[in-house]
Amino acid sequence: MISVEQAQSLIQDGISSAGTETVSLSNSLNRVLAEAPAARIAHPANTVSAMDGYAIRAENVATVPGTLSVIGESAAGHPFKGKVEDGQAVRIFTGAHLPAGADTVVIQEDVDRDGDTVTINEVELGRHIRPKGQDFSVGDNLLIAPLRLSPRHVGLLAAGDHPWLQVYRRPRVAIVSTGDEIVLPGEPRNSSQIVSANGPALAAFVNAKGGVPIHLGVVKDDEDALSSIAEAAKSCDLVVTSGGVSVGDRDLVRKAFGEAGLNVEFHKIAMRPGKPLMFGHLEDTPMLGLPGNPVSALVCALLFLGPAIDRLQGLSGASPQQRPAILGADVKANGGREDYMRAVLSQNEDGSLTATPIFAQDSSMIGALANSDALIVRPVGAPAAKIGETVPVLSLDGLL
Repeated sequence: MISVEQAQSLIQDGISSAGTETVSLSNSLNRVLAEAPAARIAHPANTVSAMDGYAIRAENVATVPGTLSVIGESAAGHPFKGKVEDGQAVRIFTGAHLPAGADTVVIQEDVDRDGDTVTINEVELGRHIRPKGQDFSVGDNLLIAPLRLSPRHVGLLAAGDHPWLQVYRRPRVAIVSTGDEIVLPGEPRNSSQIVSANGPALAAFVNAKGGVPIHLGVVKDDEDALSSIAEAAKSCDLVVTSGGVSVGDRDLVRKAFGEAGLNVEFHKIAMRPGKPLMFGHLEDTPMLGLPGNPVSALVCALLFLGPAIDRLQGLSGASPQQRPAILGADVKANGGREDYMRAVLSQNEDGSLTATPIFAQDSSMIGALANSDALIVRPVGAPAAKIGETVPVLSLDGLL
């Protein structure tokens, strides 16, 4: 058996990006930017007013109050065409072009207007103006790639005049559930069969991580059927199986996929839940063999499948970040496998978190996992810990 850290490193090293494609800005949310875009226009594109008021030449009002003649107005999309000369002012609105000759905007609260005359009561040179390129100029790098695009990133790219973007392709992830006892939700079943939670849950996880799930259904414990599905799955960017990777007589995935070209890099990890996890390459396609128990499969998805999908999208594929929490119940000493205990989080008055392990830690109890918020990480050989001690936790946000 290898450690969790070793397994994560091997998976990271064994996977590269799935390539790039061009998408429209409107379809770029949550995609991973592949090329750093430079601004095609300045923002703002012209010097504009930051407030409603009057555009003036500050030197015309050496002392206040001072009186000026209003010669026109400038509104957003409708700039004043002339020039502000001595003794003149232009009514201006937020976002409107600053007229030629003006160097200051006096807000409307600081003036008195009487017909075509305005009395300036307060003035400060250069006030209430947004200069051209204040945010960014033509050619400035807007973002650093690779980066998963959020709504604020999309807004920035729109402001920089980018209707099309180069992004990493969404990886196609083949999902195969195995076992004679497994049926899909809603299918007829006999008393010895169970409904597959892994297939739908893993497909949802892949989709949430930015991949394209290709659910190939349930394959029976039959070498020929497994070999056939392995051939079909090779066209995807990543193959994920659940079940059939342990060492029992009916655990046939390794043997059947081996006949289709599987080269196994590791099999078994010193962790709980999730010991029978396998990683290798089905010819050129990376493959991750997850355990059959639903909790084990989803904990392994968080630790290994998520980073693998990130890696395929050009990201680093870094492991999920742990954070500290206060233990809400005593826990026993840990043995020779890294343990991931399901727990409920609560926030304390000082902003810290308390993680309380739930009663049911069996790897088949998906209901307990669904009602948990985090995993308490218990390192190999960790001594018993008491209430109030600090322990590392992993958020289950990615699985909720």
